[in-house]
Amino acid sequence: MSECVFCGIVAGRLASYRVLEDEYAVAFLDIAPAAPGHTLVVPREHAADIWSISETVHAHVARMVHRVAALVKAALAPDGVNVVHSTGEAAGQEVFHFHTHVVPRRHGDDLRPMWSSQPASGHELERTLARIAAAR
Repeated sequence: MSECVFCGIVAGRLASYRVLEDEYAVAFLDIAPAAPGHTLVVPREHAADIWSISETVHAHVARMVHRVAALVKAALAPDGVNVVHSTGEAAGQEVFHFHTHVVPRRHGDDLRPMWSSQPASGHELERTLARIAAAR
């Protein structure tokens, strides 16, 4: 997939600030960070989103996310961390190569949560659960 920017980074054709890499995944600093240390973790193998990545490759990415979060904690001592993935344009995905954001957080950093929600009724939760269970 030659036009994918993350494939270009993985292949070394495009510059990046690599934090960590192994045979399955590459972690590099986001060029438009939400906070210092904001790191993206991508699989070496192209997969557009959560619906197309294999469970095996996703597991490799998850392990790398865990390692990156530990590195960020040791190096930057944040008060917390967000681990975020978005699939699909409706969810805010801009680069269609699966990736996970590791975003160090500090008290008072003024980053906003992705959503604001209200509790659902038990009836609504039961109805949603029934639809998901039927898809198993």
